Amino acid sequence: MNAHRKTTDLSTTTRQSTGRRLGRTVLAAAAVAALGLAWAGTAEAASPSAAKTTPTCSAAALKATFGTQLAGGMNHQGVVITLRNLSGKTCALRGYPGLGLENSAHKAITTHTHWGNTWYAKDPGKKTLVLKDGQSAEAVVAWTHANTGTSGAVHASYLEITPPASTQHKTLAFRQWVDHGDLSVTALARHIDVTP
Repeated sequence: MNAHRKTTDLSTTTRQSTGRRLGRTVLAAAAVAALGLAWAGTAEAASPSAAKTTPTCSAAALKATFGTQLAGGMNHQGVVITLRNLSGKTCALRGYPGLGLENSAHKAITTHTHWGNTWYAKDPGKKTLVLKDGQSAEAVVAWTHANTGTSGAVHASYLEITPPASTQHKTLAFRQWVDHGDLSVTALARHIDVTP
């Protein structure tokens, strides 16, 4: 009888000890999970995806200007275009500007725009550029002009520049002959090194 009681007592003690260990394990796991959730919440709050997204720069927010004029052999010509944020707020640009030629009456001329490397500059590739008020981005535009008035050359008076993700454009005076209406342009970047 004593032996049976001892076995029962031992069994109860073992169960209580196992229960305590199991309880400690559950508590420890809960504590680790709580710490993990707290850390994940902190990491999420600090991550860029959780941060407020910057709105895209609209055409109205930007001022378009020409920068350095580029010339070279083999009838190549080009220009640096600059888009400056004058909205009073921070906005973002990513990708390539759209381009279009217009005649002297502001009628669209058939234009073929090629994105990538140009005669004057290597394409920097698409990068998101966050522009504070007053900051700018630039791209390099290039074309050829065999001779003024030759077959296949179009005479432009204006250049339409459409910021990425925009349906509106800026218009600059652009009195140029452009072979076949073909323009090449790099992606926008803070600065692009050019070969003059």
